[in-house]
Amino acid sequence: MKKISLYIVLLALLSLQSCGLFELDNKDEPSATIQGEVVDAETGAPILTDQGSEGIMVRLTELSYGPNVQHNPDFFCKPDGTFQNTKLFGGTYLIAIHGPFIPLLREDDRGTPLADDTQTEEITDLTKVKFEVQPFLNVEWVGEPQIINGKVKAQVRVTRGVSEEEFRSKIEPMGGYDANFQNVTDVQLFVSYSSSVGYRARDPRWSGKLEYTGNTFNALLGEVVTIESNAAAPIPSGKVVFVRAAARINYDTPKGSGTKRYNYNEAKQLLVP
Repeated sequence: MKKISLYIVLLALLSLQSCGLFELDNKDEPSATIQGEVVDAETGAPILTDQGSEGIMVRLTELSYGPNVQHNPDFFCKPDGTFQNTKLFGGTYLIAIHGPFIPLLREDDRGTPLADDTQTEEITDLTKVKFEVQPFLNVEWVGEPQIINGKVKAQVRVTRGVSEEEFRSKIEPMGGYDANFQNVTDVQLFVSYSSSVGYRARDPRWSGKLEYTGNTFNALLGEVVTIESNAAAPIPSGKVVFVRAAARINYDTPKGSGTKRYNYNEAKQLLVP
């Protein structure tokens, strides 16, 4: 009898468990959308960026689950400084971005907030946000890039998007300040068949760069700088390529990440004669 009773109990437990296997998942699919743009606080111009991990990073943290919740997987802006995520569950989110601009969230060495320009939004069907930031650098074309004998020759002008004094006043209180942070380390000319040309979508055979040590670029701020593609690898005739210029300073964002992000100008399309 004991064996029969035990058998009946086991059957009952298995029956209860099997019922759960056939239950329908009634949870809604994530359908909320966030659309955002990142612009220069002074000019309103879009912050042009790279399409990838060297570009503007977007981090969403849903606040519904308490203070110890993990943030959503990071994603990145498009080259024009806009971003979109269409696969979110509706809820209240903390929205933070990191890029080649003065950090929106700044804390001192003890974690005491100094400034916080992140945004908290209720994201429902479609939520739009705008971030106004202070870019480290501005990069602009001077004239039009030219292609001669398969080599791109371009002129650019690089200026500071935030003054040296203001940069220091906002970064130094975070601790560990170094005067070298503001030094321009390199100017790049990215060349690619891809219209999303940038650090990630460059052709290393053709792209060119100018590198600088210490504060040697300071004398060139606001001046016309000539940069060329790699002369050792002519671009084939009859091809259409895209070019962009970029520059960066010796400061990583987020702090301690080791990633020094570029400020860009707009892409140009060129036909190789």
